[in-house]
Amino acid sequence: MPRVLVDLLSYTGTKGGMETYTRDLYRELGRLEDDYDYIGFVSREGADLDLSWFPGPIVRSGISGENRFVWAWGELTQVARAAVRHDADLVHAPATLGPRKTRMPTVVTMHDMLYWSHPEYMSTPLYTAPVKWMEKVAARNARRVITISPDSATEIAKYLGVRDDRLDVVPLAGSSPAGVDRRRAGEDGPLILAMGNRRPHKNWAALIRASALLPLERRPRVVITGGRGEDPLAEVAREYDVASTVELRGWVDDAEVRDLYSTATALAIPSLAEGFSLPALEAMGAGVPVLLSDIGVHRYVGGEAARYFDPHDDEALAELMDAVVGDAALQAELSAAGLARAAEFTWTRTARETRTSFDRALGISR
Repeated sequence: MPRVLVDLLSYTGTKGGMETYTRDLYRELGRLEDDYDYIGFVSREGADLDLSWFPGPIVRSGISGENRFVWAWGELTQVARAAVRHDADLVHAPATLGPRKTRMPTVVTMHDMLYWSHPEYMSTPLYTAPVKWMEKVAARNARRVITISPDSATEIAKYLGVRDDRLDVVPLAGSSPAGVDRRRAGEDGPLILAMGNRRPHKNWAALIRASALLPLERRPRVVITGGRGEDPLAEVAREYDVASTVELRGWVDDAEVRDLYSTATALAIPSLAEGFSLPALEAMGAGVPVLLSDIGVHRYVGGEAARYFDPHDDEALAELMDAVVGDAALQAELSAAGLARAAEFTWTRTARETRTSFDRALGISR
């Protein structure tokens, strides 16, 4: 029975979408009837979290996933040593980076190539060159590379030289919290919801500027979750005199997400670049109308179920927000289309296609 060592050194409870991917993927892999065993090699911070979703024993690495230098050393050298110690047949690194060299085959899931394609959007330029190097050596060592959209696959081939015959495109799925009640939509007035970290490529300032373009009597409340510490968007909201209608929240738990999905008129994402769009898929799965920046990966996720706008055109976003807020029939149309679209992406599919990638790396035919 093949044994997979899963690299969880970056799992600390603070990494957003990549951690959602890891949790939901391995929860579903544990439900499949297959012949794989899984061992989690977890960070010091991750070891203190609820890891009941992981379908196998957990090994505490003692390595900090928050100290970037210690974590990088662990990724490059200690994952491979742990794999040998625990007689692993395969290593899976689910968070873009992985070991420099392993005796056994390795599969790396690379979520995006933003450090290569859009270095100007990275919030910590000092890390750009080291991260690019680590991505390059992880890809070179990997027997197979999984990525989450065709756009990311194209960029991995372009920047890292990974051939198509080593690349597997395995899309993600959405996991909306249970209990969302869309009958409550707009109960406290029109609400545009946005969810995500404050990295520059998220382009949240565009949403604030677009809000400011609308007359006060037609201006919806805007809630942007995902901030940590002092929120850089607060100054933008003050500058455009919308602080009274723009609410900036930190990380929200499932209960808060459930409430926001229940009451939101629509979700808006003005990103300039992404590897995928889990928030869009999760919102569609909850029946929330979705407004997306017109970039390739958003078209891949949203299809015909979303409405699109130029992320560089604040007026276009303002007009779209205004149109959706004022049109109950359009809201109902987008809600129904989003539910159908989200149903095409399932974690069962993601898990099965990931397992197929493991099989390919090990030369197993089924």
